[in-house]
Parts: sequence; C-alpha cells; structure tokens
Amino acid sequence: MTPSGARERVAGTVVSTVSDERTLLPDAPITSVDQYLESGGGISLGKALSLPRAEITEVVAEAGLRGRGGAGFPAAAKWRGLMRDQDGVKYLCCNAAEGEPATFKDRLLMRTNSYRLIEGLAIGAYAAGAKAAYIVTKKKFQREIDSLERALLEMRELGLAGGVPIELVLGPDHYLLGEEKGLLEVIEGNDPLPRHVPPYIQGLFATPEASNPAAINNVETLFNVPGIIEWGPDWFRSVGTETSPGTMLFTVTGDVERPGMYELPLGTPLSHLLFELAGGPLPGRSLKAVLPGASNAVIVPALFDVPLDFDSMSAIGTGLGAGGFAVYDDTACSVKIAEVFTRFLHVESCGQCPPCKLHSADILEALTRIEAGAADGGDLEEIFIRCSMVTDGQRCGLPDGVVNLVPSLIASFRDEFESHLNGGGCSFARKIDLPKIADRDGTGFIYDWHQALKQPNWTFAG
Repeated sequence: MTPSGARERVAGTVVSTVSDERTLLPDAPITSVDQYLESGGGISLGKALSLPRAEITEVVAEAGLRGRGGAGFPAAAKWRGLMRDQDGVKYLCCNAAEGEPATFKDRLLMRTNSYRLIEGLAIGAYAAGAKAAYIVTKKKFQREIDSLERALLEMRELGLAGGVPIELVLGPDHYLLGEEKGLLEVIEGNDPLPRHVPPYIQGLFATPEASNPAAINNVETLFNVPGIIEWGPDWFRSVGTETSPGTMLFTVTGDVERPGMYELPLGTPLSHLLFELAGGPLPGRSLKAVLPGASNAVIVPALFDVPLDFDSMSAIGTGLGAGGFAVYDDTACSVKIAEVFTRFLHVESCGQCPPCKLHSADILEALTRIEAGAADGGDLEEIFIRCSMVTDGQRCGLPDGVVNLVPSLIASFRDEFESHLNGGGCSFARKIDLPKIADRDGTGFIYDWHQALKQPNWTFAG
C-alpha cells in the first residue's frame, strides 16, 4: 500500500482511474493471506487494535465515509450508535447480499480480495464494541463464498481476524435479503421478512430485557476502512467531494459500447462515466434514459452532467443507490422499462404490507394494460393515485422504489405512455429484460432472466 501516481487499470470490463494505494481493486485477485500481507494487508487492523475504540470511530467520522449500499448514511454514525447503547450486547453485520439490478461491485470485491473485507469488518466490530460480527451473503454466490471461507480460515489461523468472532451466514436468493431488517431475520434463522423496527432499536437475538442493537455496513463501505485507518482522513478526502469523499465502484449495463465496472472519485460527472469510460451509445443510436438501480427516479440526457455523489443526485430528484446504472438508448420503450422494473419489485415483495399487496400490485397491473395497448387515460391517473397511497406504513423501502421510478418515467416520456392508450400499442419492437447480473466472465456480464416470471418467486422456510 505504497502511494504512487494516478493510473488507469483495465482488466476486461473493470477499470480503475485512481492511484494504486487508493484503489479498492488489486491488479490480480488476492488468493492467499501471504499475498495479502505482502500487499500491506493487516497493518490497519494492528494499528486500530492499539487505539481506543472512540478514536477509531472519530477517524472514520472525520474521513466522511458514507455507506456505499444505497442510502449513503455515515458509517461512523452507525458505530457511534452502538457505542452509546448501554443495554445488552451489540453486533456489526456486513451486507454482502447484492441483488440490485445492474449492480455487481460487491461480488467483484469479494472475489478479488475477501481479506480486505474481513479486515475492515474486524476494525469496525472492535470500534463499535460488538460481541460478534456477521457477513451475510446469498448461498448461490459460490465463488464469493469460497473466497470468504478461505480468507476467514487463513486470517483466523494467523490471528488477523481481530478479537471479535466473525461468522459467515448464507441466505436465500431474495432481494429483501439485502434489506437490513430482513438480513437480521436471516441471521436469526428466519425468512428475510423485514420487521417493523430498525436494527438500532431491535437488533439480534433481542429479548424483552435487552434490545441487542445491530448496525449493518455494505461490503464496499467496509473495504474503505483499512485505508482510512492506515492513511488517515485527509488522505481519504483528497478525492471526491466535501460531503461525498472517496471513490466508488460503478456498474454500467445496457446500451453502451463498454458495459462494465468503473472505479471513480465521487463527484465525477455521470457524462464522463457514460461517454468517456463506457464508450457512449452504440453506433447510430442516442442515449435516452439511465436508471440508478430499481428504486430511484430516471435520469434523462439533460441531466447527464450531474456529479456522481449522494447530494448532487438527490438534488435532481434521484439517488446514487449502490452505483449501478441501467442505460437505455432510443430503441427502448419507456413503458416497457417501467413495467419490467415494477414487475421485479412486485416479484421480490414479501407481501406483508398493504403498499405492496395492494398499491404496487395495482400499479403493475395498470402498466401491463398500458404496455399491451388495452388501457385508457384512467389507468395513467390510477397509477398516480396509487403512488400517493404508498406511505410510511410499510416495513421496508421496496414500494418506495415504485413511487420513485414509475412517475418519473411517465413525467419524462408522457407522450410514449399516451401513445399506448386506447389500443395504440407499442411502436418499439425491442424486448426489454431486467438487467439482473448473475455473474461475469471474460466476455462480460451474464444475466439472470428469471425475474420475467409473472408471479412472486418467494418460497418460505416454514
């Protein structure tokens, strides 16, 4: 981890445009603890264990590290919340259950250097005063599991996993495994059915006498921790913006010349990612829409110069999410896009709450009628009415994704929606599939098309 000049690393569809000691991506996968130690691994944990817990949290707070899993919440604030709670035991969890469409960055990180993830989690668990730490991933992520199990075994044998026990927990292939309250349920041996109260109120293995608060950090968030401890807050803040410092991994899928993963300083314009790095549209085409995951408002060409940071994206009415972007050109139908992404959210809903059981389902039915040319103007109005009825009553943010995405597509492409009404049908011949990435190989991304199912794919352990 020796500082050096900035460079560009290209390995298939993976590009880093930051300096050697700053990048989250090694030149080649780290496959042994000896390799990790030779690259400078382990130094940060040793340094952290020699410091008071509060000092570690203060360093991370000064660095301004924000969560890379979607919400952008300050990592140090979660750790401080655990430190302040005097009741019961505390837990720190790593959310490695990546399931957002158009995203693959956490799996890439686990495949290339699980040792760094474990070191970051060990530092955080020590700083937060946790009794135990958990890494939760999907049981179908076999390459990631193999990497994590090997790294955990080797680091434990050398005493490099810290003093807090770390356990790997495998869960089902459900989108809600990545929702923090659903994730806690799986650690406790249940289905990923989100509970009402947040982890800092009801954590793990809670009893009437002890709430046992928990905090959850994303894989990429924890990957940043060792560098911050070793090099300090000013080093971390030397790239990025004042309120969104550091780098972030972005996944780009869809109608661009070079789909892939790109590590950039936060604050880089979206246009630079789309056109300079991902190569812009295919020959003879123009870009039409960019979707940041499944739960944020669409970004249209007039907004492509927006800086890629949490606050700038919020200012234009959308979100940075987990850094995954589904890109569509002028051959894509906006109605089909809305229907496909809404179907994904419907399929992945656990159905516990009225906003999903009633309103999101009705929104999907209306979109299906519109796409088929079997709707009239009343169906468009029904969508807006239903969106206004999705409130804070749900246990998770899944139905909010429908409310964020669908009205923004209608507002941006109203003429397309209206052209489908009253038997008009669709003038776009192209099929639209959900860009849910199952894997990647030397030729690019491999997609999982099972989300085209008409019914929810939930099966319950009980």
